[in-house]
Amino acid sequence: MTRFLGRLGGWCARHGMVVLTLWVVAAAGLMGASLVLGSPVSNDASIPGTDAQRAHDLMRSGFGPGYETGGTVQLVLYAPQGQLIDKPRKEAVERAIADIRAVPHVKQVDTPFRRGGIASNLQIGLITVRMEGHDPAKPAEAAQAVSRAAQPARAAGLEVVAADSSSPADKEIKTGPSEIIGVVCALLVLVFAFGTLTAALVPIFTALVSVAAGLGIIGLLGHVADVPKQAGIMSTMIGLGVGIDYALFLLSRHRKLLADGAPVQESVRRTVASSGGAVVFAGGTVIVALSALVLGGFPLLRTLGLVTGVSVVTAVLTSVTLVPALLGLLGHRVNALRLPFLGRRRGGDSSGWAGLGAWVARRPWRVLIGSVVVLAAITAPALALKLGPLDDGYAAQGSEPRRAYELMASGFGPGVNGPLLVVAELDEKAADAKAPVVKRLSDAIEDVDGVAHVAPAKVGDTGRTVMIQAIPEYAPSDSRSADVVHDVRALSVPGAKLHVGGKVAALTDAGDRMAERTPLVIGVVVLLSALLLLLAFRAPVVALKAAVMNLISLGAAFGTLATVFSVGLGSRLVGMDPPLESSSLQTFFFTVPIESYVPLMLFAVLFGLSMDYEVFLLTAVRQAYLRHRDNSRAVAEGLGSTGRVITSAALIMVSVFVAFVAYPDPMVKTFGVGLAAAIAVDATIIRGFLVPATMVLLGRANWWCPRWLDRLLPNLSVEGHEEDEHDVRPGGDAGRGQRDDLPEPVGARG
Repeated sequence: MTRFLGRLGGWCARHGMVVLTLWVVAAAGLMGASLVLGSPVSNDASIPGTDAQRAHDLMRSGFGPGYETGGTVQLVLYAPQGQLIDKPRKEAVERAIADIRAVPHVKQVDTPFRRGGIASNLQIGLITVRMEGHDPAKPAEAAQAVSRAAQPARAAGLEVVAADSSSPADKEIKTGPSEIIGVVCALLVLVFAFGTLTAALVPIFTALVSVAAGLGIIGLLGHVADVPKQAGIMSTMIGLGVGIDYALFLLSRHRKLLADGAPVQESVRRTVASSGGAVVFAGGTVIVALSALVLGGFPLLRTLGLVTGVSVVTAVLTSVTLVPALLGLLGHRVNALRLPFLGRRRGGDSSGWAGLGAWVARRPWRVLIGSVVVLAAITAPALALKLGPLDDGYAAQGSEPRRAYELMASGFGPGVNGPLLVVAELDEKAADAKAPVVKRLSDAIEDVDGVAHVAPAKVGDTGRTVMIQAIPEYAPSDSRSADVVHDVRALSVPGAKLHVGGKVAALTDAGDRMAERTPLVIGVVVLLSALLLLLAFRAPVVALKAAVMNLISLGAAFGTLATVFSVGLGSRLVGMDPPLESSSLQTFFFTVPIESYVPLMLFAVLFGLSMDYEVFLLTAVRQAYLRHRDNSRAVAEGLGSTGRVITSAALIMVSVFVAFVAYPDPMVKTFGVGLAAAIAVDATIIRGFLVPATMVLLGRANWWCPRWLDRLLPNLSVEGHEEDEHDVRPGGDAGRGQRDDLPEPVGARG
């Protein structure tokens, strides 16, 4: 692979303008096509085979699309002064209802003056609008159209707010300034790392082209597949991070070769042959980890993982083609526009990191124990990680969904924001005598602990389907709501088979499915990633150790998430607003549940990203060891040659991910905090202390490989040893497998 990448890099360097033009035209064309043709997105968060999905299907077939999620719009009315039943206000509400009936696709409007439509304080009421024939993927547009028609009520001094009936997975995540902030922070880090503005702009330009191409492809994929609304923001986050990092690693290697006197095009060729191989394998681990989400059993998560992988593919492609093209075009001008007092260090650039490596090598046991203690302290809060559905009570303070949620909870109780839709299938005998069966159903549901209210039952057109709306006593995000779902499903009513749907039930099923599939996904990701490392370095111990180290960094990420969101120590700092009536203690420790699918998605992304730094560090240590066979010295030299660039790359990723915490969406905040924490811990404690300490203690066993395995493994060296023929000559020890009893390095054959 190194020879192929070397030839590819050399060709791109010689034909830089052609490659640059092709990439710019491709990125602009893809983005333009997605803008012109549109970028369809899907709000389908269904999980085939679950009870909630069965209830949804029965409800649709028995009652029509007006009763399914997205087919109902609720307007919350609030009279700040007086009561809704006062004559002037009541007349205004009735005029508003008449205008709402004239809105396209409105099938039925339920007045708030019916039984149960007005709160006990007579100041809060609900207008329920059932839609038919509109696009169910656009519930927000339907709610806005209905809300605009309620102007007569507003003119009478009433507050009218559209309640959001969609689930968190349905909500569109709108872009904001975070991308710009992340890019600016990355540029500042690159300027300090390289000391020249020209060199700093190369990774930024490459990443922007990569992200543009990736987003264009994702937008067009929406025409042939269900692309989640979260795909764009996730792809931007990951694409910016890995795109800048991969280009940074290549650029650092190239500038070092130039400083050593290598000609420009030869330097580019050797850079892509060596560091380019590490980029390909690092990107491959991210893609493998994201692809493993297919096994999660959650279509939304599966598609989100695959689509996000597109941004990683484009980042790898631009790194091994566009970066060498730019370096070939710039030549020695890559060091132009040097800034004063920055980047002036020459041979001593890595001396500090090499000194750290030597310091670790002299006291590996103490470093190992100290690192484990620190990481254990960071990881321990993960035991308190609180998983659960997010409701609109966690939306931004002052937003319309948050206001509607609070008004409904105040007037009708917290459970009204997450009603359970109980759908019963009646057998033939029960269908012939519906009345007693329906009454038994309603009574049984009403007797369940945690059910506050049961609405009158509705019977479908066929007479075989019954729907009953049950209001829990608890908010949708309260774990007790999930208990109510399980208790209702456990009911046994002769002649009827119960299914429970609605937001709370669907999210409960999602959590159960995630818990069931998580061990499988984790096992597959760890095994496949370790296999990739085994192919790359032909060292079983190194591959196994890398997988363990990445799991440790994941533990630190989940510990940070638990501290910020589950314990609530810091949720205010990331922009999560507690209820206005909260006490001072509740305000300081404002806990926020984490969606059940988020940890698995975070696991896949973080495992892949953590492997990036492992690959680059191991590559440097491996090359140093092959030169002189001194393990401790190789660890120090490897850390010295990569420490600065890995730290810069990690700082860039942390800056990008922290910038996305500014998004109002809680899911994006969760990802931003988790990714930033994991990368920060991974690049400092783990790569700076834990990995070097363990490699020193393992000694020559790091590179041991049994002869039979060496013969079986294909030759996919990513280290580019043929680039340093004076270090590793054909036929030398490094080019052959070693005896099983001598843990010498193998697999240096290029």
